[in-house]
Amino acid sequence: MPFSIGIVGAGQFAGSFAKLFRLHPGVGDIHVTDLLPERAERLVAAEGLAGTVSSFEEMLETDVDAVALFTQRWTHGPLAVEALRAGKHVYSAVPMAVSHEECAAVIEAVKETGLTYMMGETSHYNPATVYAREKIADGGFGRLFYAEGDYVHDMDLGFYDAYRYSGGERWKETASYPPLLYPTHSIGGVLGAWRTYATSVSAIGVPDERGDGVFDREISQFGNDLSNATALFEVAGGGSFRTNEFRRVGYPSHIRESRFRFFGTEGSFEQLATVSFWQDKSGVRDVSEHLQAVPTLAADDPSLAEVSPALRDAFVSGTAPVHDRARLPREFAHAPNGHEGSHHFLVDDFVTAVNDGSTPTVNAWVAARYTLPGIVAHDSALRDGERLPVPDFGDAPG
Repeated sequence: MPFSIGIVGAGQFAGSFAKLFRLHPGVGDIHVTDLLPERAERLVAAEGLAGTVSSFEEMLETDVDAVALFTQRWTHGPLAVEALRAGKHVYSAVPMAVSHEECAAVIEAVKETGLTYMMGETSHYNPATVYAREKIADGGFGRLFYAEGDYVHDMDLGFYDAYRYSGGERWKETASYPPLLYPTHSIGGVLGAWRTYATSVSAIGVPDERGDGVFDREISQFGNDLSNATALFEVAGGGSFRTNEFRRVGYPSHIRESRFRFFGTEGSFEQLATVSFWQDKSGVRDVSEHLQAVPTLAADDPSLAEVSPALRDAFVSGTAPVHDRARLPREFAHAPNGHEGSHHFLVDDFVTAVNDGSTPTVNAWVAARYTLPGIVAHDSALRDGERLPVPDFGDAPG
C-alpha cells in the first residue's frame, strides 16, 4: 500500500529525489517543507506534489508516514532521531551524523521504534562498487586485502556555487565543512563491496592555503582549516583500506568524483577518471564500457537551472550495463537518474523496505559503518595522525 512522505529541505539535491518518489508506485502523497518557504513552493509546483508544510516540527505533527531529509549535512542525526520518535520512517541524505553519540542515538531510536531508517549513500550503487561486489561474490579477487576509495571534488568545480545557494550571506562559515566528516562516498564505495568494517584509523590533514576565507579557522563554523585529508583504516578480518577526501585538487570531478581500487591475491580492479581495468594473473581487461553510465537527461534541462553547470553531470547520469535494473519499477524506465545510476536504486530500496517491513541495504548499522570511521579519522588528523580505534555497532538485527 503506498505511503505518504514529507521532504525536508527543498534544495538542489531534493528535486531529483522528489521526482523519483512521485513516480514510484509505492509512494502516495508528498509534502515539502523548507526554511525558505518559496523553495518548498517551487518544488511542489515543479513536480506536482501534494503541498507544503510550514516547518519540520509541523511535518512531524501531520499524518505523513515517512520523511526524507535533504537538509544541511551536519543536521541529519538529530533530525532523524526526532522523526523516528515521532513515528516516521526516515530516509536521510549523507552523512548519517557528525559524532559517535549521534550515530548511537539513531541506532537506538531504530531499535526502540522498529521503524525504517536508511541512509542514501550513492556510492553503494556506484558502478565500480557494484562490479567489485560481484567479483568478491564469485571469488575473483581471491583474498581481498586492500582497497582504496576517493572522493575528489575541487571546491572550484561547483561547490562554491552550491555553498552560496545553501548557506546564504554567511556561506563561508559552512563551506569549511571538514572533509573527513563527509566520508561516506569514499568509505561507502569500499565497504559497499567489501563486507567488513573499520577497526582503527590514522589520518593526515592538509591545511588550506587559498586564503579566501574558506577553510579559515577564524571563520569556520567547525573551526576547520583542513581542505584535503587522507585516512588509512585497518579492517576486521585482516587488511586495510585508504580513502582520500580532497577539496583542493586538480582533477576532473565533473567526469567522476568518486573512484575505487581493490586488490586481492588473485585479481585486482583499478579505476581512474575515464578508464577502469580488471587485472589478474592472466592479463588486463578494460571494463570501462561495462561501468559507464549513459546520461538520461540533458545537462541544460530546465529542472537543473539552479544547479551549477560544474555539478550537473552528477544529476544527469543514467545506469550502467553493470546495474541490474530488473528489480526497479517500470515507471523509472525513462526517469532522470544521478550519481552514476544510484538514485533509482536508493529510492526503490527505501520504498521497498517501508512497504515490506524489510531491512534496507544501507540501514542504520551499515550507515554507521560508512560514517563513524570518518568522524574518528578527523579526530586522528587533528592529533597528528595518532592511530585511534573505530567503534562498531555490529550488524543489523536479524
